[in-house]
Amino acid sequence: MADERIDPPPFRWYGGRVSVDFTATLTGTGASPVERLSTPADLSRWCRAAHLSDAPLPDATPRALAQARGLREALHRTFLHAAKPDRDDLDTISTWSARSLPGPGLTTAEDGAPAPRRPRLHLTGDLLTLIARDGVDLLTGRHRHRIRECAAPDCTFLFVDVSRPGRRRWCSMDACGARSKMAGYRARRAPGP
Repeated sequence: MADERIDPPPFRWYGGRVSVDFTATLTGTGASPVERLSTPADLSRWCRAAHLSDAPLPDATPRALAQARGLREALHRTFLHAAKPDRDDLDTISTWSARSLPGPGLTTAEDGAPAPRRPRLHLTGDLLTLIARDGVDLLTGRHRHRIRECAAPDCTFLFVDVSRPGRRRWCSMDACGARSKMAGYRARRAPGP
């Protein structure tokens, strides 16, 4: 019998910030959303892919997965409705953001001089705190008004528009932008009635 293992859906990195990319782990509209965090192992895999952890999370459990999804949904709703956010969503984000984390340390560089050492973050709670803090920083920083939802009708990705004019429309020019431009081109080239 052949191995019929189904590969998990790939992660997308169009958001421009770790907290925005985290919201892209659930996409789609209507009755067929795409859940990219189906299992605790997926959460661990996402944290490694986002360069938040170098090793599998020892406490990536069903409970941790539920907590991660709760934070993800609170961030997504708050990013979409930042002008009038839901109080419960703000509380969820704030609770995660307020948790203490190990601080940075020092190590030696190749030349023997002191160099910064990233704190050892390997527990799910630590990583969710980093994601929440990034969301707080984004929502209170200079780009808070530049959080956008992709203009493609079949895409729900969010992104931070850091372009100078602030008129970016698509999560990715290579994906949704190219498809939209091609559809426009085909519509203009279609023979008339």
